[in-house]
Amino acid sequence: MNHPPSPPDTGMTPALPVRPLHWLGLLLFLLPGLVAARPAFPIEEVTVRAQDDLWLMDVRFAPELSPRALEALDNGVPLTIEVYYQVRQVDDWIWDASLVDRRLRYEIRYQPLAERFLVGPVPGAGQRYVTRDAALAALGDLRNLPLLSQRELVAEARYEIDLKISLDIEELPLPLRPLAYLLPSWKLSSGWTTWPLLP
Repeated sequence: MNHPPSPPDTGMTPALPVRPLHWLGLLLFLLPGLVAARPAFPIEEVTVRAQDDLWLMDVRFAPELSPRALEALDNGVPLTIEVYYQVRQVDDWIWDASLVDRRLRYEIRYQPLAERFLVGPVPGAGQRYVTRDAALAALGDLRNLPLLSQRELVAEARYEIDLKISLDIEELPLPLRPLAYLLPSWKLSSGWTTWPLLP
């Protein structure tokens, strides 16, 4: 019986076939995080008011945490929210320096021994809340954020506030960070929004 000729021996090991089941397993592992991902921290209201010689800003947003983030919070993992805002003249070029360029951080954490949630600025003292919903509502109501002195504004010029609120992944415990960078369910942000400094 004639047999087909054997392929020439090149001295190279043949490549292993790709196993689709391996990719399917990886997809099933990542799927919960992909499904949970959604727009987070929508900014609902920004109010600017004068107090003495200063302009202050109040911000109300909805801290919509993903199921993974809520699970981590309930298990004692502190979550840090970064509030990043800039103030500039409306007609400034993008490379012009901002009048204000500031990052503020707020933390929410569960204290199992006290059975309370703690919310407050970082660094600083926080307030305790009995329920998670009450703590999240307090986190989403930011008051008295400093902007600038009224003397820094030019008469007749128009100014705007660029504002973004996001979960600070760098403040998560070290073992959680690789997963947080990989899964969209941890990449929680309002995205940039623009608000007038004055009506």
